[in-house]
Amino acid sequence: MPLQPHMKMISVDDHLIEHPTVWTDRLPAKYQHLAPRVITAKEDMSAKHAIFGEVFVGAGQQTWMFEDRLYPQLALNAVAGKDPKEWQNREPTSYEDIIPGCWKPAARVADMDMGGIHAMVMYPTFPRFAGTAFLESEDKELALLSVRAWNDFVFEEWSDPYPDRFIPISILPLWDVDLAVAELERVAERGSKGISFPENPAPLGLPSWTSGGWDKVCAAAQAHDMPLCMHFGTSGKTLKPSADCSDLAVTATMGLNSMITFADLLFSPVFHKFPQLKAVLAEGGIGWLPYMLERAELSWSKHRWHNKASDVNPRDLWARNLYGCYITDAHGVGARHEIGVDRIMWECDYPHSDSDWPHSRKMAADQLKDVPDDEVHQIVELTARKVFNFTA
Repeated sequence: MPLQPHMKMISVDDHLIEHPTVWTDRLPAKYQHLAPRVITAKEDMSAKHAIFGEVFVGAGQQTWMFEDRLYPQLALNAVAGKDPKEWQNREPTSYEDIIPGCWKPAARVADMDMGGIHAMVMYPTFPRFAGTAFLESEDKELALLSVRAWNDFVFEEWSDPYPDRFIPISILPLWDVDLAVAELERVAERGSKGISFPENPAPLGLPSWTSGGWDKVCAAAQAHDMPLCMHFGTSGKTLKPSADCSDLAVTATMGLNSMITFADLLFSPVFHKFPQLKAVLAEGGIGWLPYMLERAELSWSKHRWHNKASDVNPRDLWARNLYGCYITDAHGVGARHEIGVDRIMWECDYPHSDSDWPHSRKMAADQLKDVPDDEVHQIVELTARKVFNFTA
């Protein structure tokens, strides 16, 4: 059964590719030679990079440069519009390799109409999904200005011209909690609907969820009713069974990151200190949730005394503070009542390879064909409106 016409699908996980002059348009003259910028290699280049190791860029390839570091992923996995059989090179090497909707707002709106999608939440690409690229900056004034520039770019070029189509979320200067709070306050005033935040800050050399180091950020997010949106992979860690394993093994198990975040948050003090704080596990899937809810509750019921755990059942914290998101997940849809229908939101993941665009609405309808209309409406639209305070 197709989705009913009154159901305006809202995708809570998509990605935009920044155009080449996002930062050079916005940063002072003294930073133009250091700002994030796109270069075209005149000859084969290589450079050392802490995250990517040895980075190679072929002659004629476009790539990002920030300060003196090369970033090899111009438009991470932006394969929308291509046949999967043509994905041998999943990393586009120029803007000509990607369709205009990846980086041009008007073209994105047209693509959303084609896929039957009313509104989108979009994560960064060059700065990484939670802005963690700016942690690497040697000049923290430049880094702060770069964070603010990305946030302003989203308002000025995407959500302001299309306020009913794009739900703006923002990134923070993660290296300084007080600066992070100040930026959260600034973007909240500007109209931001959420914060893209690392799923697990500790591997990035930042305070853990248990440490209390993020209490000021959590308090500000709670005060403004802005969810912390934790896209998998934002910790900078990919779980690999072996160094030589197939990429398919990594792709198939990416949701494990969200499972770890789920457990870490539920057994941390975060939701006890901040009972109204909302956290979104983006692109983590939902089929694993019934097992993890059962396992978390069992662990708590047997071991909470000698672990000095709270008397609050972690299942109750899930039902109050956390949300799961899925692209396609038949098992999770079937288990929606165990998970909580009001805990589930739908994702398109445009322009990445997991997306079903341009058949998004049809594919969602196929997965939800046995679900009552009121529950479908909640999953594809109403819960997202509530979580992101995105009124119709």
